[in-house]
Amino acid sequence: MFSSLLEDQLLLLFLILFLGSILGKLSIKGLSLGSSGVLLVAMVFGHFGHQVSETVQQLGLSLFIVAVGLQAGPRFFRMMRSRGIVFGIIGLLIVFIAAVVTVIVSKLFHFSPALSIGLMTGALTSTPGLAAALQATHDPIASVGYGIAYPFGVIAVVLFVQLLPRILKIDLEKDLKESNGPIRNEESPEVMTIEVTNYAYNKKTIRELHFERYHSIVISRVIRRDRNIIALNDTVILKGDYLVVVGLKADLEKLCHEIGKRVKIDFHNSDHVKLRKVTVASEDVIGKSLKELGLRSVYGVTVTRIERGGFEFNQNPRWRLERGDVLTVVSSEDRLNEVETLFSRNHLTVTNVHILSLSLILLIGILVGMVPIYLPGLGTINLGVAGGPLFIALIIGHFGKLGPIRARYYQPSTKVVSDLGLVLFLAGAGTTAGQGIVDVVQSEGLGLVFGGSIITLTPILAGYYISKKWFKLNTIHSLGALCGGMTSTPGLGSVNQLINSEEPAIAYAAAYPFALIFVAITSQLLIFFL
Repeated sequence: MFSSLLEDQLLLLFLILFLGSILGKLSIKGLSLGSSGVLLVAMVFGHFGHQVSETVQQLGLSLFIVAVGLQAGPRFFRMMRSRGIVFGIIGLLIVFIAAVVTVIVSKLFHFSPALSIGLMTGALTSTPGLAAALQATHDPIASVGYGIAYPFGVIAVVLFVQLLPRILKIDLEKDLKESNGPIRNEESPEVMTIEVTNYAYNKKTIRELHFERYHSIVISRVIRRDRNIIALNDTVILKGDYLVVVGLKADLEKLCHEIGKRVKIDFHNSDHVKLRKVTVASEDVIGKSLKELGLRSVYGVTVTRIERGGFEFNQNPRWRLERGDVLTVVSSEDRLNEVETLFSRNHLTVTNVHILSLSLILLIGILVGMVPIYLPGLGTINLGVAGGPLFIALIIGHFGKLGPIRARYYQPSTKVVSDLGLVLFLAGAGTTAGQGIVDVVQSEGLGLVFGGSIITLTPILAGYYISKKWFKLNTIHSLGALCGGMTSTPGLGSVNQLINSEEPAIAYAAAYPFALIFVAITSQLLIFFL
């Protein structure tokens, strides 16, 4: 009776999604399978002869891969033109090392090409890589390798980032402060508190003193005895005031020499002047400059710095805002609330998926995926349902809009598309792989586990060594880049628990797109070497 009910494709699909979601939410010491729970449940159903339609699997794959491309597109190409390329190189090297080790392990244990590539994508916890592997090999056994290596891939990275600082006895806060790097360096904005001792500055407004001649200087607030005053153009400065200033190191030192001396004192903030990070999301402000918005004159707030694509810049009145920019803003709480509403105000508060655009991206991507590509000495490949839409989504995601195609969706919108596509794909891939999982495990035995662990541990150790020794990164940036290169979000969560800083996430975000895309490409190319 129950088996006959499962012949209904919709009933089978949603039962797998339901049980897989429950399994994915189970947490042991903060670790959970997440969406991979759907894959494992689907394998069980597949083992007993139940099969989700291949069309559902392909639909899910195309939706998921497009969402990945749209998310990575803006950051991917921007990182290639900035110092963030260091993290991208680390991500590429980690994947390359994993690929080389996969070839060696495959030869040693005599694994099939599909099983070997599946092990690599599981070790790197990369579902897009698995999708590309299935496209390249046309063999569902790739899903078996992924399912076996994935849990160890998650746990290994988490344990490594948690245990390494303890074993080496590294003071992460001190290590971070004493080092420069690609994220924040000599050209990044700093904060300095300066006491006004030059009488020439007494009873002058900030506008009259023309601080703009220092280019990068922004007066954040004025401290007068026990008062914190928001620094606006008409704010009067008195001798003995303390100015909290943000700018480049060279400009700060020049200003300090001119008006007074640097002080390091903790001041009581009785006026409740606050600092807040505000993310640009509203269509009403995108494309406008800070000067056009008149934040100081109209709203009484000061922007001290801007983050874009994971990198921090000095504020500039002519800087035109893009969606996702993060502004550091100083003012009173009510004014900050008003400005936050300005930047987040939109007419579509939940989703803004443009079906016409999404359909065109998928259509063009699938057509591009059908085009054969000749690789000298290797043969002919095509990008397939995974690579074609990913390539097109990256390009369109970078520009944001091409003709009638719009690609800048709110984050919840992209997440809905990504999550839905991912579970549909995993349900189909899992039931297909489940048909042969018992035979594979019986024939390969412990070699699968041992091989998967080697493919996981080698790039972890090599990636950390490269970050520290080759690129001279501090420990936090090294661990963040390592998690990005291994595409391990749980690993990033563990690093974030070690230190109260955004630095790990910035390094992760810079390395992740490169690793994500390179895994998908490598999964298709490895077939020629196995």
